[in-house]
Amino acid sequence: MKIMFVVAVCVVGLSVLASAGQNQFGVADTRQIRFDNPIWVGDTLLPSGDYKVLHTMQGDTHIMVFEQKSGNKPVEVRVKCTLSPLQAKAARTETAYILNDKNERVLQALTFRGDNATHQF
Repeated sequence: MKIMFVVAVCVVGLSVLASAGQNQFGVADTRQIRFDNPIWVGDTLLPSGDYKVLHTMQGDTHIMVFEQKSGNKPVEVRVKCTLSPLQAKAARTETAYILNDKNERVLQALTFRGDNATHQF
């Protein structure tokens, strides 16, 4: 009987840990991303580097916050996003961008490994 109880507690504990990283929309609230080249995010050209990305809400609006603490001056950019559900959890992190007329990268979408949705900008 004690063994069954211990097994049940372990199963519940693992289930909680497995889902702890995602919010109600199936995406993690905090992620890390590296841009190897400068990239436009909304109206801001972000320098290359490592960023902490926060998924937040303002009312019913999804907001992505890109923070870079390293470098000469800290960078923080907020941009609206739309979540597009995936059929299964993302197997890898992907960045989708287009090139503008100046041949600069413009962020279109971000998919983080393990999330159930893609962030579209």
